[in-house]
Amino acid sequence: MQKILIIGATSAIAEATARRFAQRGDALYLLARNSERLDGLLADLKIRGAAISAGARFDANDFDQHAACIERAAGALGGLDAVLIAHGTLPDQKACQADAALALREISTNALSVISLLTHIANRFEAQRGGTIAVIGSVAGDRGRQSNYVYGSAKGMLATFLQGLRNRLCKAGVHVLTIKPGFVDTPMTAAFPKSPLWATPEQVAAAIVRAMDGKRNVLYTPFFWWGIMTIIRHIPEAIFKKLSL
Repeated sequence: MQKILIIGATSAIAEATARRFAQRGDALYLLARNSERLDGLLADLKIRGAAISAGARFDANDFDQHAACIERAAGALGGLDAVLIAHGTLPDQKACQADAALALREISTNALSVISLLTHIANRFEAQRGGTIAVIGSVAGDRGRQSNYVYGSAKGMLATFLQGLRNRLCKAGVHVLTIKPGFVDTPMTAAFPKSPLWATPEQVAAAIVRAMDGKRNVLYTPFFWWGIMTIIRHIPEAIFKKLSL
């Protein structure tokens, strides 16, 4: 049994992942913004077999509460073995282009709030000489594109931070996993037209659990996004800047 904290637990991917943890009897503490959805999920996870199913409402942008929230989770579970950070928003790129305050708010939610949480969690796990940190980023962070560069820049910042954290914490026996999903069919992407490139939250959740258990460093999910993003990263800038991506 593992003691797992999930932050942003009512996102579609996090919910699907939590159900997998519950089915194998892990102890779970969930943090989420929507109290009503959180209560329903906690009840569901208990029925599915979670050893502990507890949680609290959480505002990712209330940085002053981050340390206390992590402490409460560790207290409820009797320690922490793993943390999955899954919260985020998908901003309107054109709206962000027109409003600097909105762009900065989206950067705060998708990158700075995660970095704050990671700093507290990393120090705890480094001191205990073990643990797993998994963070859901995005393939959008691999290269800036005109269609979503505010979101992509936040995820790119996060990916670089996680690289450094992984390098630092390896010596303490702490595993750091960067998760880079491609297109996932969730309520956040409901308005987007779908194609065979799209995955379900359940498919992504299965890959996340395998990657956490297998101590992977970076997970592209579904797997073919590794190849797609390798090609996109290597397109020369002189050509790339003229593309409508």
